[in-house]
Amino acid sequence: AMSETEGGTADAVSTPAYSSPAKSLGDPGITPLSPSHIAKDSDANDAVEQSFLVVVAIDFGTTSSGYAYSFTKEPECIHVMRRWEGGDPGVSNQKTPTTILLTPERKFHSFGYAARDFYHDLDPNESKHWLYFEKFKMKLHTTGNLTMETDLTAANGKKVKALEIFAYALQFFKEQALKELSDQTGSEFENSEVRWVITVPAIWKQPAKQFMRQAAYKAGMATPENPEQLIIALEPEAASIYCRKLRLHQMIDLSSKAPVNGYNASDTVGAGFTQAKEHVRRNRQSRTFLVENVIGEIWSELEEGDRYIVVDSGGGTVDLTVHQIRLPEGHLKELYKATGGPHGSVGVDYEFEKLLCKIFGEDFIEQFKIKRPAAWVDLMIAFESRKRAAAPDRTNPLNITLPFSFIDYYKKFRGHSVEHALRKSNVDFVKWSSQGMLRMSPDAMNALFKPTIDQIIQHLSDLFEKPEVTNVKFLFLVGGFAEAPLLQQAVQNAFGSKCRIIIPQDVGLTILKGAVLFGLDPAVIKVRRSPLTYGVGVLNRFVEGKHPPEKLLVKDGTRWCTDVFDKFISADQSVALGETVSRSYTPAKPSQLVIVINIYSSEQDNVSFITEPGVKKCGTLRLDLTGTDTLVPTRREIKTLMQFGDTEIKAMAIDVATSKSVKAGIDFLNY
Repeated sequence: AMSETEGGTADAVSTPAYSSPAKSLGDPGITPLSPSHIAKDSDANDAVEQSFLVVVAIDFGTTSSGYAYSFTKEPECIHVMRRWEGGDPGVSNQKTPTTILLTPERKFHSFGYAARDFYHDLDPNESKHWLYFEKFKMKLHTTGNLTMETDLTAANGKKVKALEIFAYALQFFKEQALKELSDQTGSEFENSEVRWVITVPAIWKQPAKQFMRQAAYKAGMATPENPEQLIIALEPEAASIYCRKLRLHQMIDLSSKAPVNGYNASDTVGAGFTQAKEHVRRNRQSRTFLVENVIGEIWSELEEGDRYIVVDSGGGTVDLTVHQIRLPEGHLKELYKATGGPHGSVGVDYEFEKLLCKIFGEDFIEQFKIKRPAAWVDLMIAFESRKRAAAPDRTNPLNITLPFSFIDYYKKFRGHSVEHALRKSNVDFVKWSSQGMLRMSPDAMNALFKPTIDQIIQHLSDLFEKPEVTNVKFLFLVGGFAEAPLLQQAVQNAFGSKCRIIIPQDVGLTILKGAVLFGLDPAVIKVRRSPLTYGVGVLNRFVEGKHPPEKLLVKDGTRWCTDVFDKFISADQSVALGETVSRSYTPAKPSQLVIVINIYSSEQDNVSFITEPGVKKCGTLRLDLTGTDTLVPTRREIKTLMQFGDTEIKAMAIDVATSKSVKAGIDFLNY
């Protein structure tokens, strides 16, 4: 605690936002009824199970997005969305790029390949007025104080509210999916018949998860009155659910010493993939995946209590989750809170950009991006397809076509040729080829992957050090970046001796399919770790020597300690889904009729006062008991409940004597 002298002032200075609500509001506050008890209410689950005809999951990725669906009548069939117009050479998958184009009037124009191609075909003088966005999902991860007002910047430098862009994108998917469902069933499909699932990284902070839900409401997928229609699922959990269903022929086991389908281990990485690609190519025509209703073979090797790690490496983030299996029904239990960071495949693109700056000058690259945004997009597409050709054993160089306008603009800008710049730069492993291409040696390409892969390996090493993470049997490598042989090899080299490393064959669609399975049966995830500590602000009887003197408040002759954080649940504590934690309070002043309960959160485990750094207010329950004063008990009991749901948390306060109650959702965006 602080010394006497600085007490009174320091409190106000350190956190003006939360200086003693009790003092400032003249509100006597609430105090815990002792003993504080935790009730596990079985009847708290009053959500009515709605029946939906179909579950549609949207994997809204940093670099690419897609949807898949399953009719609840035949849950073993998962359909991946129909082929999109305009795929890329060298990049074949079911997903479409996460790119969006708005007209100069800021109206939605197109999404995905269509947006990219249209933007590309615009005349440069025209295109600078259009608003083109790509890789914008990362903004939700990197913005510290996300609100409904957060902006995104288009390729031409103009700003638009992030909420609008996300809502446009989700609305686009909603319309595409409903249209496909209507075509499939031959009748008009209504939004009310669909349960939507949107996946988000597990390491996202609560505001970002809530932001996604708000954007979906704006897109008309569900409403605050009917929130159950939309589930926000965590990407690695979805992957985990899908991996449980895998049969051996649907995955590649990097660590198997025995021959897999007739290949021995040394061939497996390369050959397993050629073979997997063949398999995927053959099945490309069919967009329906049968999920056999068996527990997969790999799964049959797991016993009660076995642990496995899901490494979800996507375009923007890598997400690590540790799960433990609970038999007989194979429910999942999260053992360690999700960790990871912004180490997705876009890190490789960023390294490529740095390399270009080194060769051609940062000033030129900055100018080129602004003046010829469509050509810049073209260059990155060319890089993307070569990036996918990178492999540990590659010996021949990779050629990247430079757009004509790059070569042309460079000459105007610098007064000498691109070729000259390459000769002059001392980047020895990138050459100019006579066909007008950048020729990169395999080592040069591998160097671009290195920083991102090193970060991922480092994160995993740290995770393996944790006591909760001993005896891991399997490591499932999923997500779009898991397709990169360089990442596979690095993971195998680093951890192959610790556990078996498994890669599902259609690894880019793992999350999508798992999310559909989750939507069909949300109860499969039983236990999560709370990412934050939650509690409410209360008054306690002041104890000399225990409480800091600057927290003393004297009211009607009673000495109170203000700003006490009364904890409901700690960060990293296990929470069963749907579990309700309850506490009982009484107004500090018996005659008080309006009771305000403020809810706070913190990333720290041990929080004593709501004025500590890092404590944020994230909810308010206002219970108005005027007009109920006929039979006021001497000590009115106010029961406060917090229910931990899928990614949302609901709070409720009940006046026990009159059963009057008030509900609120925890809100991280508006406080």
